Amino acid sequence: MIGEILKTILLGIIEGITEWLPISSTGHLILAQEFIRLNMTEEFCEMFDVIIQLGAIMAVAVVFFRRLNPFSREKTESERLDTYALWIKIIIACIPAGVIGLLFDDLLDKYLYNPWVVALMLVLYGVIFIVVEAKIGGRRPKYRKLEMLPLSTAFMIGLFQVLALIPGTSRSGATIIGGLLIGCSRYVAAEFTFFLAMPVMLGASLLKLVKFGFSFTGQEAVILAVGLLSSFIVSVGAIKFLMDFVKKHDFKVFGVYRIILGVLVIAYFMLKK
Repeated sequence: MIGEILKTILLGIIEGITEWLPISSTGHLILAQEFIRLNMTEEFCEMFDVIIQLGAIMAVAVVFFRRLNPFSREKTESERLDTYALWIKIIIACIPAGVIGLLFDDLLDKYLYNPWVVALMLVLYGVIFIVVEAKIGGRRPKYRKLEMLPLSTAFMIGLFQVLALIPGTSRSGATIIGGLLIGCSRYVAAEFTFFLAMPVMLGASLLKLVKFGFSFTGQEAVILAVGLLSSFIVSVGAIKFLMDFVKKHDFKVFGVYRIILGVLVIAYFMLKK
């Protein structure tokens, strides 16, 4: 049991770091689980990968609690209205990924959830990050605050989130690229990405729970709780790191990292044959 707990903590740490950095949590988990595999059923392991995202969602809620709370007494009436407007933008932007994900969840898992697709997407979006950063250069962003973001633009960023349904793309990677192309500052693109992830990831987690059922053994319940907690703690640090990072740096380093990881994944599974 202790060994399984240690594996769970490691997987939670990997999830917590990679969910919020634009480097694909799916890609890292697929590779990690080649070496760190839980002694559980395949069905449970698939659900575990999604459920530990709940820890990451909780981290966003905690880090941005005041930002997302329209009922805070510390806010002025104008700030509360801005918060309600922000939630409307979040909900509208989540509609495309929510609908497509609900309709095609099983098909996407069946045909796209494999190392080759993940590796290809890692490399492809790594190149896209480098190209996009080179394109925007020192361009002054059109949207420097989330309050400046129109509903139509929020919806367009939500369309980019649909791309993240392909494993290896990275949810944060797809929406950050979309935000940058549309004219958001790096900070706004990253911040809105965190907010968009909450409803979509929560929905995906609940969907997996319903499919699996809510009857867990004692060991399964402990593993889920430990994975969720470790993911939560590490996610808090990862979110704060990225928000500080984008104030002074661009995303090229993540593009380079994705390309290297994608090549390593391809090499590993080719040699494994």
